[in-house]
Parts: sequence; structure tokens; C-alpha cells
Amino acid sequence: TGTGKDKIDEIIHRHSPTARFPFVKINCGALPLDLLESELFGYTKGAFTGATRNKAGMFKLADRGTLFLTEIGDMPLSLQVKLLSVLDDKQFYPIGGEQCVSVDVRIIAATHRSLRDQVKKNKFREDLFYRLNVFPIHLPPLQKRKEDIPLLVDQFIDRFNRRQNKSIQGITAEALSLLMVHPWPGNVRELENAIERAFIMCRGGLIGLEHLPDELTAHGVSQSTAPGIKTAHDLLDAQAIQSALDQHHNNRTAAARMLGIHKTTLFRRMKKLGMPLPKRDGRSRRTK
Repeated sequence: TGTGKDKIDEIIHRHSPTARFPFVKINCGALPLDLLESELFGYTKGAFTGATRNKAGMFKLADRGTLFLTEIGDMPLSLQVKLLSVLDDKQFYPIGGEQCVSVDVRIIAATHRSLRDQVKKNKFREDLFYRLNVFPIHLPPLQKRKEDIPLLVDQFIDRFNRRQNKSIQGITAEALSLLMVHPWPGNVRELENAIERAFIMCRGGLIGLEHLPDELTAHGVSQSTAPGIKTAHDLLDAQAIQSALDQHHNNRTAAARMLGIHKTTLFRRMKKLGMPLPKRDGRSRRTK
């Protein structure tokens, strides 16, 4: 939850051949069974009490475009059967209808649950899982892709500047360092809320520690281990260097090769950022 699944889906639709056709989204976990079915497939006049007119469902509205089924793992089993039939035949009957409706809709489904586990627990149909699982995309939690944080912060600052008619220039290195060490259980959504809160508190200039939410600053923050870091881009550079060194067990030559730079360039960047040089060098070998 909060990793940005909705944004990824919108990007996929926007860059697809069907981008000029409708993009329709429905939350499968937010509606009760009867209402969800009528929202997906529509109904005819007189199908039930209160049905005073014909209503097209989401499948019909998304014809030739994209239907985004978010939280598909929360869809009731009884409705999963009808969904599977529609995916196979590209046809369905509206509630109370006698005329079959044909559609050409691309389905993108998202969930914060493990559907494989749901299948084992008999809470999700195995045949529907394999029908949907054509091209899976896994969005890891923010704490496992912290190199994204400086870029996301820059984006949020730009967005809130336009939305709130402010001119916040950026964020201090100390405040950004605190964001980098926070575990972010609420993922990107939590980070966005933290920056929005900082905008309320910051009158201008740079966002500092004093503008961040209390839950982030309660334990304090030590000085950055890389005192040369001045901007979000410097911190992103330091994160990439450290990641390369970690992956190659502090082998400087291999780390530089991974980053696509010469070893001397790596040394210069580390010195500029105030990063300590690792004990191993390019000539060292791992001991068994």
C-alpha cells in the first residue's frame, strides 16, 4: 500500500496505443458485492429497486481503453467467476439484461496482497490468477528503493510549490539525511504527506528538520557520514556509490566499472562527497 501502483497504471495507459481511449478505475475492495457488480457490468431499467434507467458499467465505459481494477485481491469469490468469464469471452450481460454486450478492454489489476497466498487460502480463484498474471510488475516498498527519495522529494516540492503558490527552494542536507534513514512504513504516500506537512510549516527558503513531522524527528539525527553532501543530487550520487561498493565487497575497481566510470573518478567523487575510502581496493580478493 502506498507504493504508487495507481501512478504506474496511469503511465502504462498514457504510453500505450490505446491512450486516446478511456482510462477507468474502480476499487474492488471499497464496494459491497451487489454494488461492485452493478458498477462493473451496469444494469437495465427495472433490474432492481431504484434502477430507474439503464446504466453502463465500467467495462462498457472503458471499451477500447484500459480498466484498472485496484485491490483485485479483495474482490468477492462469487464475482471473480463472472470476471473470469468476461476476460475469456469479452462479453457479458448487464444485471437484468437480456442482450449480450461485447467489449475490447485491457485489464490492469493491482493489489497489496500476495495473490499466490490468497489462492492457497482459497480466497482467490487460481484460474483467475493465471488469467491475470500475464505480465506482473512488482513495486518494492520505499525502504528498499531509497535512492528514489531525493527524486521524489524534488517532485513533491515542485508540485506543492505550484499548488500552494509558494517558492520553497529545496530541502537541507540534514533534513534529507533524516528522510533517507526513516523506514517509511507508509511508503511513497507517507513521504508525500511529510513533504506536504513541511510546506505548511515552512514559509520560504529550504525545508529543514524543524519543518518535518514529529515522528521523524523524535529520535534526533546525527550529522551525515558524508559531510560534503549539499544537495539531493549529491546524496543520490553517494547512495549509488555506496550501493556499488556494497555489491562488490568494497572492490573499488569493480564498483567503478559497475558505475561506468574510471577508478580515479570514483576516488574524486568520494573525496568531494566526504565519503571514507573502503579498506579493500581493486587488487584485493575475497577470502574463502
